[in-house]
Amino acid sequence: MKIVIIGGVAGGASAAARARRLDENAEIVMFERGEYISFANCGLPYHVGGIIKKRDSLLLMTPKGFAERSNVDVRTAQEVIRISPEKHCVLVRRKDTGNTYEESYDKLIMATGSRPKKPQIPGIDDPDVMVIWNMSDMTEVLDRVNDGIKHALILGGGYIGLEMAENFRHRGIKTVLVQRSGQIMSVLDPEMASPLEHCLTANGVKIHFASTISSISREAPDSEKTKAGLLVELSDGSRVRTELVLIAAGIRPNSELASEAGLKIGIDGTVWVNDLLETSEPDIYAVGDLIQVQETVLGAPAHIPLAGPANRQGRIAAENALGAKKRFKGSIGTSICKVFGLTAANAGANEKSLRKSGIEFRKIYINPYSHATYYPGAKQMHLKVIFRPDGQMLGAQIIGTEGVKERIDVLAVAIQMKMSVYDLQELELAYAPPYGSAKEPVNYAGFVAGNLLDGKTNLKYSEDVENAEYLLDVREASEFRAGHIPKSRNIPLGEIRKRIAEIPKDKDVLAYCQVGIRGYLAERILRQNGVRAFNLSGGYVTWKMAATAKII
Repeated sequence: MKIVIIGGVAGGASAAARARRLDENAEIVMFERGEYISFANCGLPYHVGGIIKKRDSLLLMTPKGFAERSNVDVRTAQEVIRISPEKHCVLVRRKDTGNTYEESYDKLIMATGSRPKKPQIPGIDDPDVMVIWNMSDMTEVLDRVNDGIKHALILGGGYIGLEMAENFRHRGIKTVLVQRSGQIMSVLDPEMASPLEHCLTANGVKIHFASTISSISREAPDSEKTKAGLLVELSDGSRVRTELVLIAAGIRPNSELASEAGLKIGIDGTVWVNDLLETSEPDIYAVGDLIQVQETVLGAPAHIPLAGPANRQGRIAAENALGAKKRFKGSIGTSICKVFGLTAANAGANEKSLRKSGIEFRKIYINPYSHATYYPGAKQMHLKVIFRPDGQMLGAQIIGTEGVKERIDVLAVAIQMKMSVYDLQELELAYAPPYGSAKEPVNYAGFVAGNLLDGKTNLKYSEDVENAEYLLDVREASEFRAGHIPKSRNIPLGEIRKRIAEIPKDKDVLAYCQVGIRGYLAERILRQNGVRAFNLSGGYVTWKMAATAKII
């Protein structure tokens, strides 16, 4: 058996390693057009920022080390320029000589990855307009940072754009972020992204929303002592003078090789594969950023370029190339991102995508703490859970400073396993005061969602506040004075029973507190006293997040 693999990093390298572990006698050849076969591309921004000190820390495995350990014929600086499925061979060009040769295969695994999108705008080819996608890109950006630049502009508010904004600021560089849509981190719903926006601006990042770059031009120096810089014209009419422009406006799959070979192409230029990761051509598999996968919550094809799925796909493709029938079950797009002191995480579908797909759903917000509040250092989280009317989990989003990853991981498992919010209530999760609460946030989310589905609470949301007939703030008077929803009446929870006559029975009463707990208690009291009461999910905290996101 001869297996040829095109590309390294997550998908290709994991395929090669798995194939060797399963078959000591297989001939395995890996082609990589670059210098490195395995590097931590997710760590690149942190080396620019000086958080990861040593460049070599990003090199997970050298070609020589990988070849020696795995007995794989690793050929770097050699690019596959054509696939001939009918001949079962690839045409390879050596970068050092330009010479070409053919290499045969029994099975071919494509892991050609993706590349950053570069919008077609005037000035985009200026040498100070950069991307950060591989080690060479990182070196170019780092060289400019080490030159002492004082200002950078980033186009794109996704993972890379946010991580680079943090790391530019860590190096003392004034940073402007330009985002085409009205929010950053589009995998989140707008209200959940708003704390990230506050965090960015609090750390000195200026954001231009609903804008993009119209043109980039080179300015002459103001004097002999100043360097020439870039003038960036934005679609909102702004003009930004900067020294470096970083493009982080999405990616596109490197599918040209597949397309020219006649392989079926999927959405957004991806390569179509079945659940065995087989392409439309016999004996050719594809993995990683290159491929279309099934988004399992929406039940629709998607492009989900994440390292975790790519590693698993490489493993599966290697096994299937050797005769197995392992299936890739799709992806729910679980991800996490650090933005200064905050962590944002999501799993499954968001509200935007569910509405677009026409899938009926329910949602709840809670604002629990990372661990027991009586133990020092507890930090508040913001958690959104989305589920079907029958309770099946659809999606989850969390923002916070601590405790985010462990909760999103549990919720991601729940979504993948098609668990319900009632199952969340029953999960037995570890507890000790430094790590969590006896009423664990994941369990608590299940309790709140279950109450909604069982009719024990009637929730309304931030978008319903404007049309509320009667807003009742049940917090203490001091909390009300510190900030409240306009047109609210304040009756503290402890006074509701004796002041029940003050609350109208001919109007819908929307009760709220700080995070939703007292609002729920007020709702229960009022309903049992003949008042048409509702509770504001997530309370005043979530309403403020939504108000900041300008969705209400």
